[in-house]
Amino acid sequence: MLSITYSPAYTLVPTYECFNRCSYCNFRQEPGKDQWLTESVAKQRLESLAGQGVREILILAGEVHPQSPRRKAWFELICNLGKIALDLGFYPHTNAGPLSRSEMARLKEVNFSLGLMLEQVSPRLLTTVHRQAPSKEPQLRLEQLRLAGELGIPFTTGLLLGVGETDQEVEESLMAIANIQQEYGHIQEVILQPHSPGQKQTDNISAYSPQKLVQVITLARAILPQDITLQIPPNLVPNFSDLLSCLAAGVRDLGGIVPIDEVNPDYHHQSVNQLSQLLEENGYLLQPRFPVYPAYFSWLNWDLQQRLPVFAN
Repeated sequence: MLSITYSPAYTLVPTYECFNRCSYCNFRQEPGKDQWLTESVAKQRLESLAGQGVREILILAGEVHPQSPRRKAWFELICNLGKIALDLGFYPHTNAGPLSRSEMARLKEVNFSLGLMLEQVSPRLLTTVHRQAPSKEPQLRLEQLRLAGELGIPFTTGLLLGVGETDQEVEESLMAIANIQQEYGHIQEVILQPHSPGQKQTDNISAYSPQKLVQVITLARAILPQDITLQIPPNLVPNFSDLLSCLAAGVRDLGGIVPIDEVNPDYHHQSVNQLSQLLEENGYLLQPRFPVYPAYFSWLNWDLQQRLPVFAN
């Protein structure tokens, strides 16, 4: 059987507030309108997960502006959530938008990997869906990928599909990721995320075609280096037959399977048991993984390496 991996995960959201206003977003709240997660509540939530098989703790934060007087408190909370997760035996992975070099270096000490969606390299989207989202500036995000490479951080990035990009822009975005990977070799996976309409979005953008998704997967597998694993969120693929088509085109990972998809809360995951059974009936073996891939275990600091069990594969 062909192995397909996933991450048994749980999401902690330090805050939903975000200074960006992406027109398709179903996650954000207005700055100052959200009550931030406290460390004590986070610890209680994580303690309740004992014995449930969860490995990855995804720390997924809305963005506080880099010049905001609250940025320091926001960042300290994110760091401390990583420490709490580590102390309880979990494996943190943080995605908190573009970060400074010093912020990334600090998070490297308490995370097994970091992530940031490139989304698309086209600056044209800054006049449409990202017209009120300054941190979606493509060069800023490409610089973040390069910084992660310079710092030796195992990294996840990806494309958001169906928000107005052209076929050529998709190809250019994949080429940009490939070029950075050839220089640094730190990108362990690329997510190909189809836009899926939600109740809070302000633009009338329709769902991305599953057939188009398969085409992009085929293109990505042709462009990206083979050491990058292709990932799709299975809850955003409408039919199991479409999921099988994605696997046939080159997808080898299904990402974090979580109780609630915080980015797409209207789309729920099947249970791991259900998904595993369906995949097995079609020749695929669903296997859990860590948020850092084995090829990057040696990139971690000694303390983090010691937390990985010897049976990790």
